[in-house]
Amino acid sequence: MNASVPETHVIAEVLGRVGCITLNRPKALNALSLEMIRTITQALVAWRDDDQVQAVAVRGVNKEGPFGSFCAGGDIRFFHQAALSGDASLEDFFTEEYALNHLIHTYRKPYIAFMDGIVMGGGMGISQGASLRIVTERSKLAMPETHIGLFPDVGGGYFLSRCPGRLGEYLALTGQVLGARDAMAAGLADGFIESGRLAGLWNSLAQTPFENGASVERWCASHLSTTVAPGSWPAKEIDRVFGLPDMHAIISTLESGDGEWAKATAATLRHRSPLMLHVVLEQVRRARAMGLTDNLRMERGMVYRCFHLRPGAASETVEGIRALAVDKDQQPRWNPERIEDVGRGQVAAFFESPWTADAHPLKHLG
Repeated sequence: MNASVPETHVIAEVLGRVGCITLNRPKALNALSLEMIRTITQALVAWRDDDQVQAVAVRGVNKEGPFGSFCAGGDIRFFHQAALSGDASLEDFFTEEYALNHLIHTYRKPYIAFMDGIVMGGGMGISQGASLRIVTERSKLAMPETHIGLFPDVGGGYFLSRCPGRLGEYLALTGQVLGARDAMAAGLADGFIESGRLAGLWNSLAQTPFENGASVERWCASHLSTTVAPGSWPAKEIDRVFGLPDMHAIISTLESGDGEWAKATAATLRHRSPLMLHVVLEQVRRARAMGLTDNLRMERGMVYRCFHLRPGAASETVEGIRALAVDKDQQPRWNPERIEDVGRGQVAAFFESPWTADAHPLKHLG
C-alpha cells in the first residue's frame, strides 16, 4: 500500500513484510496535521488485517534526509488559527489524533518507533504506545504543553503518571526535556542505538526474511543497548516536592528551598500558565488510577475546555501559542497571573465532560 497526502507529508509503504511510515514534513519538524493523522490511521487500519504485513515501523526525516527529527507535536499554528476562526476541523483534529493514539497503544502487531531527534507532544502520542521505543544520542523527549497554556495530552496523563515515583508530575508540570538514557530511566524508551546505525537497521527490515512480527521486533531489539542507568534528576527531592497535595504547596516549597535545582524548577514553573499547572497536577493524579481509554476520553474533554471555556483569544491555550509561536514575544498574558490566584472551581471546570457518555466523540474506543 502506498498512501500520501499533498506534498507527501506521510509516506506509508510496505517494504518486505514491514509496514513503514515516514513522517515527511521536515520544515515543521514533522508537526502533525489532520491529514497526516488520517494517513497514518488509514495505513495502520489497512495493515492491521493484512497478513502480508508482520509489523509496523515509524520514523521521521529532517532537512538533510531520513531520521534526525521524529515529531515535534501537533501543528500549534493551526490550533491558533482554527480557534480564532471557529474552524470545526480543530475538533476533528483532537478526536482523530486521540483515536490514533489509542489505535497505536492497542495495535495487534509490533509497532516500532524510531524516536531519533525531537519527540515532543504529539510525537510522544504516536510513539509511547509502541511495543518497541528506540532512542539515540540525538533524542529529546518532552511533554512541554504547559509552556503554551495546554496540558500533556495524547495520552500524556496515562504514560506520565506511570513514570517512577512522582516523576510524572515533575515532567508534566515543567516540560523538562529528557535525553535517551534519562528517557529509558523514566520508562519512556526501551533501547538505545547510535544514530549512525539507524539507516542500516531500517533498510534491513525490507531485506530480512522474517518469520513473523515477533521476529521483526526481536531483530530490532538485538541491535539495542537496553541497560538502564539511574536518571539524572534528584529522585528523592522530586518525590518529596511533587508528591505534595497541591500547586500552592509545591511552589512554596521550591521557592523556600536553597538548592539550585529547587530555584531553577520554581523559576520554570513561574513562567508556565498558572491555571494549567493546577489542571495538569489534577490530570496526572486522576490518570494514575485510569486505564488508557478513560484517560483519553478525559483528555478529550479537557482539550475542548482549553479552547471553549474562554473562547477565541481569551483562551489560555490560544494566548500561550500566540506568545510562543505567532508573535514570538515570549510574554504570555496568563489569566490568572499567579499560581496563588487560581481557584478550585476554575480547575474543576476542565474535568466536567462537555458530553454525555453516549455522545462522547471517543465513545467508540474499545
